[in-house]
Amino acid sequence: MHFWTTVRQVAFVMIGLGFWLAATSVGASEGKPDWMIDAEKRIEACRKGDFELTVLDAEGRPIPDAKVRSEQVRHDFLFGCNIFNWGRISDPDVQEAYLRRFADLMNYATAPFYWPTYESQQGVPDHEYTERLARWCKDHGITVKGHPLAWNFADPRWLPDDPQEAFRLQLGRITDCVTRFRGWIDRWDVVNEPTHFNREGFLRQAPRMTRMWIEIGQAEFARQCFQAARAANPDATLLINDYRVDKAYAEFIEKLVDENGHRLYDVIGIQSHMHSGVWSNEHIREVCQRFARFNVPLHFTETTIVSGAPGEGRPRPWRTTPEGEEVQAREVGRFYTMLFAEPAVEAITWWDFSDYRAWQGAPAGLIREDMSPKPAYDALRRLVKGDWWSRGEYQTDKNGKVQGRVFYGEHRFIVESPDGRRTETVFHVSKDASNTFEIRVSP
Repeated sequence: MHFWTTVRQVAFVMIGLGFWLAATSVGASEGKPDWMIDAEKRIEACRKGDFELTVLDAEGRPIPDAKVRSEQVRHDFLFGCNIFNWGRISDPDVQEAYLRRFADLMNYATAPFYWPTYESQQGVPDHEYTERLARWCKDHGITVKGHPLAWNFADPRWLPDDPQEAFRLQLGRITDCVTRFRGWIDRWDVVNEPTHFNREGFLRQAPRMTRMWIEIGQAEFARQCFQAARAANPDATLLINDYRVDKAYAEFIEKLVDENGHRLYDVIGIQSHMHSGVWSNEHIREVCQRFARFNVPLHFTETTIVSGAPGEGRPRPWRTTPEGEEVQAREVGRFYTMLFAEPAVEAITWWDFSDYRAWQGAPAGLIREDMSPKPAYDALRRLVKGDWWSRGEYQTDKNGKVQGRVFYGEHRFIVESPDGRRTETVFHVSKDASNTFEIRVSP
């Protein structure tokens, strides 16, 4: 067994290296691969914007030769992960390490709303837990999304056999959750995996939910779910989400419109679980182009790259390995860079944050079971808080102005006038604004 485990691990390293080499050819400039040079150019164009800051005194006169420092405090782009182990780890030190590493890297969290576990007893949803989770996220500057409101992966034990009654309860659940958390959770995966909702496994696992969906109709079920969510919170951001990234998913999305032909969704969610192999650069761009034509933001909602043996031949238990972790780190850097360079993509959500109680038992976490960081965590942090994190030092001209170019998001500007007075404030440099600001230095 040990021999074959070693063989598989070596094979995994070679597979990962093969994906990397296939996606790259070394360019002459800076020794970087051609794909990276191209991606960096596209990132510069689509993720950054120019700003102009004028420094004035209390009477509104420009202050020349003032020193200005800026540092980013938050990305507009959503770097996220599910946060399913929030409050679920009994060891307080391990729980604290999980949360600390999460908050240090992520500004976006997916909270669980799986109906069978969220409301295991009819009429008693687990809102109290979610309220505490949402409050913690808000305190740490983390935006929360609920996932999912409608999905037929399993039946609540108490769900009635009558499809019409089950559908009434389904719409009521959507209204209850979206209304209850308005202002705390305003982003929702409304319908999950609708393209192939009646596949054989779900017919066995969720016979009542699946029968309900069949009776209401594939597209009609989704339409009414979206309409219920919109009525509960007209300002919410509503997502359709699927593991299918092919033409069939695009064809379903085309049906997701109201009687006047207006789309019912705000964002298209794309899953990218890569347990058996990492997407090539060509496939990444192909998928993005397929769905960018809908002219709405794209969110990569569930992304996994394992740090152990890949595919169906994996050993049990499924463990992370040093070799696999190096491949994972390299591929995480490539995958995120390619997506960050796509203008239509506005969010990437990792799945799961830790190997602790991970989905399918997969070693796909950015951190290990003991909450120590894998190389992939460090690699992603170097991008999110390093390469893609703006810092600058400037000096105002004779008109009290400085200009610069930074990544979209919130930035703290610290001003020191020539006579030593200091002030600071935070400005939001955004894609659809003039990004012209003023700071007045008090006497």
